[in-house]
Amino acid sequence: MQEKETIIISLGGAIVVPDMPNPSFISLFRDIILNWTKRGKRFVIIVGGGKTCRRYNEALSNVIDTTNEDLDWMGIYSTQLNAQLVRLSFKGSDAYEDIITDPSNVRGINNSIIIGAGWKPGCSTDTDAVLVAKEIGSKKIINLSNIDYVYDSDPRTNPDAKKFENISWKEYRSVISSEWEPGSNTPFDPIASEKAEDEGIEVAFMSGQNLENLENYLNDLPFTGTTIK
Repeated sequence: MQEKETIIISLGGAIVVPDMPNPSFISLFRDIILNWTKRGKRFVIIVGGGKTCRRYNEALSNVIDTTNEDLDWMGIYSTQLNAQLVRLSFKGSDAYEDIITDPSNVRGINNSIIIGAGWKPGCSTDTDAVLVAKEIGSKKIINLSNIDYVYDSDPRTNPDAKKFENISWKEYRSVISSEWEPGSNTPFDPIASEKAEDEGIEVAFMSGQNLENLENYLNDLPFTGTTIK
């Protein structure tokens, strides 16, 4: 039997729980994934913390003098909460019965849908997605977030921010911070970016607020977003 193609998605927490949990997005996302599993695809979906992470980190920082490790653990648990919301939405399907945290565990699971979350301090869910790709030999990752493109600066504060449709890892890494910070809002964090470049992994960035982008990408059609390779 031919092995199923495995598609890795780094799913931003900001679209799963923008302010409150977003059942409309989760329901539509679920339908798309289930439709593609019926067509023979397999998915590993790593869910981020988004605003949930940042709010808990802010709250903790208002109580104690936090370390980066404190903030990382707070963020990790917020990704796990978001991931359980996504996992349980696939109840009744061939989704794995629990979330995974250690990327190496993906090798022992044969389900068509696997939901993952944060693993350990110093390692974002973007990095987890890259490590999963390395484990299974995949060279492509989809990054679904609340932005439509990668820009050279924050378009919310800079109206002249330049968007990229195609960019190399070297170019991308020159416009982001080189240091990992817990709860940072970088499209793809610096550690994950370095690992993706080393492994020759391509990442397609697109907005999850319009899931037609995801459908187009899965159908090998043009999509609105940025490709980094």
